[in-house]
Amino acid sequence: MSSSDAQTGISGLDNVLAGGFERARTFLLEGNPGTGKTTIAMQFLLEGAAAKERCLYVTLSETEDELRASAASHGWELAGIEIYELIPPENLLDEHQQQSLLYSSDLELGETTKRIFEVFERVQPDRVVLDSLSEIRLLAQSSLRYRRQILALKHYFAKSNATVLMLDDLTTDVNDKTVHSVAHGVIRLEELSPEYGAERRRVRVVKYRGRRFRGGYHDSTIETGGVRVFPRLISAEHKTSFDRDLMTTDLPELNALLGGGIERGSSVLVLGPAGTGKSSIALTFIRTAIERGERAAMFVFDEEVGLLIKRARGIGVDLQAMIDSGALHLEQVDAAELSPGEFSARVRTSVEVWGAQTVVIDSLNGYQAAMPGEQALILHLHEILQYLNRQGATTFLTVAQHGLVGDMKTPVDVTYLADTVILLRYFEAIGRVRRAISVVKKRTGPHENTIREYRIAGNGVTLGDPLTKFQGVLRGVPMLHGDAGLLDGEDA
Repeated sequence: MSSSDAQTGISGLDNVLAGGFERARTFLLEGNPGTGKTTIAMQFLLEGAAAKERCLYVTLSETEDELRASAASHGWELAGIEIYELIPPENLLDEHQQQSLLYSSDLELGETTKRIFEVFERVQPDRVVLDSLSEIRLLAQSSLRYRRQILALKHYFAKSNATVLMLDDLTTDVNDKTVHSVAHGVIRLEELSPEYGAERRRVRVVKYRGRRFRGGYHDSTIETGGVRVFPRLISAEHKTSFDRDLMTTDLPELNALLGGGIERGSSVLVLGPAGTGKSSIALTFIRTAIERGERAAMFVFDEEVGLLIKRARGIGVDLQAMIDSGALHLEQVDAAELSPGEFSARVRTSVEVWGAQTVVIDSLNGYQAAMPGEQALILHLHEILQYLNRQGATTFLTVAQHGLVGDMKTPVDVTYLADTVILLRYFEAIGRVRRAISVVKKRTGPHENTIREYRIAGNGVTLGDPLTKFQGVLRGVPMLHGDAGLLDGEDA
């Protein structure tokens, strides 16, 4: 990475490129129409104009009016950027300029190149955008002539120490890799169309000579204000030091079940069928964290935020007061509209900007809907949990199992990723449906291996003594041996 790089004006893309575009080099930005090439090119030039650099936009495919209208939609004026509208000769409608009988492709290509050189000499730019190569490829008519023409442009620009961004919309020949070997770096933009929800965009650096860039795919979006790129999260890059002290709740029985509490910087999976109170257990940890003077963040996939706030108030947790005080960041996540990379970026912001030390993701089922596949879900989740652990943030992840009692299925098995697994169950006893809680895994220390009944009421979550007289609680239909030992001795 060099401090003298020509930055793109997109912080996420500069991060992926390990600094930006190396100056006095030629780069290729390719992608199908609609992937954001022109928007990135404008941001690249606007960044240069803000630094008082001379900027030139040569357009062969769009008119200047179209470019300015596109910029206006993002709130830009393109001040300080020279726009040169170059219409290839065969497209000219003025009959006095047409030479249909005498104009060969050689003359057309030569005239186009000459006009590019002329405007370059006049402006003497530091940054150049050439939009797009598809028009030049059509004029060249053969791969050899096209390659020679691109090489001529590259060497001409290099002599003047200009940083050049060439755009290619891949509309002529997607298999032609001519410019790949000529360009110093190649960035590819892609657009995916899922069966439901908004289109997904992503960026990949195909090559970058002499630079250790961030490989792989990185999610991106086009918003009002430009393109945003979300670099793929690599947890190993975010190590911090912190005290791994035990965090307790105000429920002695829950603390006992957890072997004293939960270690800071660990991850907790709350597993159970629908309605067992997974969110309520998570809210208990949020409340006690905020009562300790910490900040928390909760990302809700499955429930409308207003309904959650109302429901939490019913069990003695005033989420609205926590939000108003700045102690809680509560965010509704639409899985159909949000890419995994953008979600990772929001989680990072909650920790690095808002200072959240407790993070709740409710639930994995909704998170899975935002993922392209099960394997990708596991990898994304692994990096997020590792990142949060290394930041000293304690993570609570809820998972709704399929079924209510008996043999239940988990949509994706992530129990091996979590440091602690809390299992919630329904069971039937003496004519009533009851709830049971147990801790089946804890990496960071011992835990109670008992099963306790719990109840959710207006004063929150209440746990009872271990159900030592029952056999088969986790199967849903237990056998009673002796006194039931249920909460409050009810119906015993």
